[in-house]
Amino acid sequence: MPLTKLDTTPALVVIDLQKGIVGLPAVHPAGEIVGRAAQLACAFRQRGLPVVLVNVSGSAPGRTDAGPRNFSFPADWTELVPELERHPDDHIVTKRRWGAFLGTALDDILHRRGVTQVVLTGVATSAGVESTARSAYDLGYNVTLVVDAMTDRDADAHRHCVVKIFPRLGETATTGDLLKLLREHPAR
Repeated sequence: MPLTKLDTTPALVVIDLQKGIVGLPAVHPAGEIVGRAAQLACAFRQRGLPVVLVNVSGSAPGRTDAGPRNFSFPADWTELVPELERHPDDHIVTKRRWGAFLGTALDDILHRRGVTQVVLTGVATSAGVESTARSAYDLGYNVTLVVDAMTDRDADAHRHCVVKIFPRLGETATTGDLLKLLREHPAR
Protein backbone atom coordinates (compact mmCIF):
# COMPACT_ATOMS: atom_id res chain seq x y z
CA MET A 1 0.00 0.00 0.00
CA PRO A 2 1.47 3.40 -0.89
CA LEU A 3 2.30 5.85 1.87
CA THR A 4 -0.80 7.79 2.92
CA LYS A 5 0.54 10.12 5.60
CA LEU A 6 3.23 10.81 8.14
CA ASP A 7 2.43 10.45 11.82
CA THR A 8 3.14 13.36 14.14
CA THR A 9 6.46 11.79 15.13
CA PRO A 10 8.01 9.50 12.54
CA ALA A 11 11.62 8.37 12.83
CA LEU A 12 14.01 7.55 10.02
CA VAL A 13 15.89 4.30 10.64
CA VAL A 14 18.84 3.75 8.28
CA ILE A 15 20.01 0.14 8.21
CA ASP A 16 23.67 -0.88 7.75
CA LEU A 17 24.93 1.89 5.48
CA GLN A 18 28.44 1.32 6.71
CA LYS A 19 31.81 1.09 5.02
CA GLY A 20 32.08 -2.69 5.21
CA ILE A 21 28.73 -3.28 3.54
CA VAL A 22 28.17 -0.57 0.94
CA GLY A 23 31.20 -1.76 -1.02
CA LEU A 24 29.69 -5.21 -1.59
CA PRO A 25 28.00 -6.00 -4.91
CA ALA A 26 24.30 -5.08 -4.88
CA VAL A 27 21.26 -4.93 -7.17
CA HIS A 28 21.16 -1.12 -7.15
CA PRO A 29 24.24 1.12 -7.02
CA ALA A 30 25.21 1.75 -3.41
CA GLY A 31 25.96 5.41 -4.15
CA GLU A 32 22.34 6.00 -5.16
CA ILE A 33 21.00 4.24 -2.06
CA VAL A 34 23.36 6.16 0.22
CA GLY A 35 22.48 9.44 -1.52
CA ARG A 36 18.75 8.93 -1.04
CA ALA A 37 19.17 7.90 2.59
CA ALA A 38 21.33 10.99 3.19
CA GLN A 39 18.64 13.23 1.62
CA LEU A 40 16.03 11.72 3.91
CA ALA A 41 18.25 12.06 6.98
CA CYS A 42 18.80 15.74 6.20
CA ALA A 43 15.06 16.33 5.72
CA PHE A 44 14.19 14.55 8.98
CA ARG A 45 16.78 16.58 10.88
CA GLN A 46 15.48 19.86 9.38
CA ARG A 47 12.03 18.99 10.78
CA GLY A 48 13.45 18.07 14.20
CA LEU A 49 12.49 14.43 13.70
CA PRO A 50 14.56 11.50 14.99
CA VAL A 51 17.19 9.86 12.82
CA VAL A 52 18.57 6.47 13.86
CA LEU A 53 21.70 5.20 12.14
CA VAL A 54 22.14 1.45 12.54
CA ASN A 55 25.30 -0.53 11.94
CA VAL A 56 26.08 -4.20 12.40
CA SER A 57 29.16 -5.36 14.26
CA GLY A 58 28.83 -9.13 14.07
CA SER A 59 26.31 -11.91 13.95
CA ALA A 60 23.95 -13.59 16.34
CA PRO A 61 25.00 -16.82 17.99
CA GLY A 62 23.82 -20.04 16.49
CA ARG A 63 24.68 -22.44 13.70
CA THR A 64 23.54 -22.04 10.12
CA ASP A 65 24.15 -23.81 6.84
CA ALA A 66 26.27 -20.83 5.83
CA GLY A 67 29.08 -22.10 8.03
CA PRO A 68 31.04 -20.74 10.98
CA ARG A 69 30.42 -17.21 12.15
CA ASN A 70 33.83 -16.61 13.63
CA PHE A 71 35.52 -14.01 11.46
CA SER A 72 37.04 -10.63 12.02
CA PHE A 73 36.24 -7.42 10.20
CA PRO A 74 38.61 -4.75 8.89
CA ALA A 75 39.10 -1.84 11.31
CA ASP A 76 36.66 0.53 9.57
CA TRP A 77 34.04 -2.11 8.64
CA THR A 78 31.38 -0.84 11.09
CA GLU A 79 31.92 2.89 10.41
CA LEU A 80 28.89 4.62 8.94
CA VAL A 81 29.44 6.08 5.49
CA PRO A 82 30.38 9.77 5.70
CA GLU A 83 27.66 10.79 3.22
CA LEU A 84 25.09 10.29 6.00
CA GLU A 85 26.67 13.32 7.71
CA ARG A 86 26.09 12.00 11.20
CA HIS A 87 24.58 14.71 13.39
CA PRO A 88 25.07 14.99 17.18
CA ASP A 89 21.33 14.45 17.72
CA ASP A 90 21.26 11.21 15.69
CA HIS A 91 20.89 7.98 17.59
CA ILE A 92 23.42 5.25 16.83
CA VAL A 93 22.34 1.64 17.27
CA THR A 94 24.83 -1.20 16.88
CA LYS A 95 23.32 -4.61 16.32
CA ARG A 96 24.58 -8.18 16.15
CA ARG A 97 21.52 -9.65 14.48
CA TRP A 98 19.71 -9.03 11.21
CA GLY A 99 17.04 -6.81 12.75
CA ALA A 100 17.73 -3.60 14.64
CA PHE A 101 15.29 -4.18 17.52
CA LEU A 102 16.29 -7.47 19.13
CA GLY A 103 19.20 -7.06 21.54
CA THR A 104 19.40 -3.25 21.18
CA ALA A 105 17.85 -0.17 22.78
CA LEU A 106 16.07 0.89 19.56
CA ASP A 107 12.53 0.40 20.90
CA ASP A 108 13.38 2.41 24.05
CA ILE A 109 14.95 5.21 22.00
CA LEU A 110 11.85 5.47 19.81
CA HIS A 111 9.40 5.32 22.71
CA ARG A 112 11.28 8.07 24.60
CA ARG A 113 10.91 10.29 21.53
CA GLY A 114 7.19 9.49 21.14
CA VAL A 115 7.73 7.81 17.77
CA THR A 116 4.74 5.96 16.29
CA GLN A 117 6.00 5.53 12.72
CA VAL A 118 9.26 3.97 11.55
CA VAL A 119 10.58 4.88 8.08
CA LEU A 120 13.14 2.34 6.86
CA THR A 121 15.98 2.56 4.35
CA GLY A 122 19.25 0.68 3.89
CA VAL A 123 20.69 -2.74 3.14
CA ALA A 124 20.03 -5.53 2.77
CA THR A 125 16.40 -5.45 1.76
CA SER A 126 15.86 -9.15 2.53
CA ALA A 127 17.85 -9.22 5.77
CA GLY A 128 18.37 -6.13 7.91
CA VAL A 129 15.56 -4.05 6.42
CA GLU A 130 12.95 -6.82 6.37
CA SER A 131 13.86 -8.09 9.85
CA THR A 132 13.64 -4.59 11.30
CA ALA A 133 10.33 -3.98 9.52
CA ARG A 134 8.86 -7.20 10.89
CA SER A 135 9.85 -6.30 14.45
CA ALA A 136 8.57 -2.73 14.07
CA TYR A 137 5.24 -4.09 12.84
CA ASP A 138 5.07 -6.61 15.71
CA LEU A 139 5.83 -3.84 18.21
CA GLY A 140 2.93 -1.74 16.90
CA TYR A 141 4.74 0.92 14.89
CA ASN A 142 3.35 2.18 11.62
CA VAL A 143 5.96 1.04 9.12
CA THR A 144 7.00 2.87 5.96
CA LEU A 145 9.52 1.31 3.59
CA VAL A 146 11.34 3.62 1.18
CA VAL A 147 11.81 1.13 -1.63
CA ASP A 148 14.14 3.21 -3.81
CA ALA A 149 16.46 3.81 -0.83
CA MET A 150 17.29 0.16 -0.21
CA THR A 151 19.06 -2.63 -2.02
CA ASP A 152 20.12 -6.24 -1.68
CA ARG A 153 22.77 -8.54 -3.05
CA ASP A 154 20.06 -10.74 -4.61
CA ALA A 155 17.63 -9.28 -7.16
CA ASP A 156 14.96 -11.94 -6.57
CA ALA A 157 15.10 -11.51 -2.79
CA HIS A 158 14.86 -7.72 -3.14
CA ARG A 159 11.89 -7.97 -5.52
CA HIS A 160 10.12 -10.52 -3.30
CA CYS A 161 10.40 -8.23 -0.27
CA VAL A 162 9.21 -5.14 -2.10
CA VAL A 163 6.32 -6.85 -3.91
CA LYS A 164 5.18 -9.58 -1.49
CA ILE A 165 6.39 -8.88 2.04
CA PHE A 166 6.49 -5.11 2.53
CA PRO A 167 2.86 -4.41 1.57
CA ARG A 168 1.86 -6.78 4.40
CA LEU A 169 4.03 -4.98 6.95
CA GLY A 170 3.34 -1.36 6.14
CA GLU A 171 3.21 1.31 3.50
CA THR A 172 5.75 1.77 0.73
CA ALA A 173 7.08 5.01 -0.68
CA THR A 174 9.78 6.49 -2.84
CA THR A 175 12.26 9.05 -1.61
CA GLY A 176 10.43 11.74 -3.61
CA ASP A 177 7.06 10.84 -2.07
CA LEU A 178 8.50 11.00 1.41
CA LEU A 179 10.38 14.26 0.84
CA LYS A 180 7.15 15.86 -0.39
CA LEU A 181 5.28 14.80 2.76
CA LEU A 182 8.17 15.96 4.95
CA ARG A 183 8.06 19.45 3.38
CA GLU A 184 4.41 19.65 4.46
CA HIS A 185 5.12 18.24 7.94
CA PRO A 186 5.30 20.80 10.76
CA ALA A 187 8.77 21.29 12.23
CA ARG A 188 9.21 20.29 15.86
